[in-house]
Amino acid sequence: MQAIDVLKSAEGNMKKAVALTQKELQGIRTGRANPALLDRVVVDYYGAPTPLKQLANISTPDGKCLVVQPYDKNALKDMEIAINKSDLGMTPNNDGNVIRIVVPSLTEERRKELVKLIKKFAEDGKVAIRNSRRDGLESMKKLEKEKQISEDEMRKQQEHLQKLTDKYTKEIDDLTLSKEKEVMSV
Repeated sequence: MQAIDVLKSAEGNMKKAVALTQKELQGIRTGRANPALLDRVVVDYYGAPTPLKQLANISTPDGKCLVVQPYDKNALKDMEIAINKSDLGMTPNNDGNVIRIVVPSLTEERRKELVKLIKKFAEDGKVAIRNSRRDGLESMKKLEKEKQISEDEMRKQQEHLQKLTDKYTKEIDDLTLSKEKEVMSV
């Protein structure tokens, strides 16, 4: 393994951390209807846990309502149960053909709770990035110890690794800031 491989591996892990953080942030409700709100809902479909989005077409006819149209009408009741069990805090209305979910406006208190949750997801992402940096540094030190890279090369690669860490940490900060603005806007 060479220093460049260590950097590529660390950067790949950092990109995954940013992508995961972004995915988690998309699942946070902002008061507007968005099909991504139902991404984490899993339905017990004939004994197998299946994501809701694989079993139905999810659309937003307006900004306040989600419509779930099942591909298999027999699974409608199971979908309703799964949505009720989820931590969305929304009640589905089943009319026999589709499930309608009205997305209520957020209270000020709920908005503040969501901002705390956003910050928690962001911190988890940053921790993952710092762990990637730490692992990269340990690998670099191992290479230096085995005399595969020089001390100067080690310092240069450490600086590069720190720049990558700063870059991806800033990406998470930017995602967090925009999501906080979205949640706090009425």
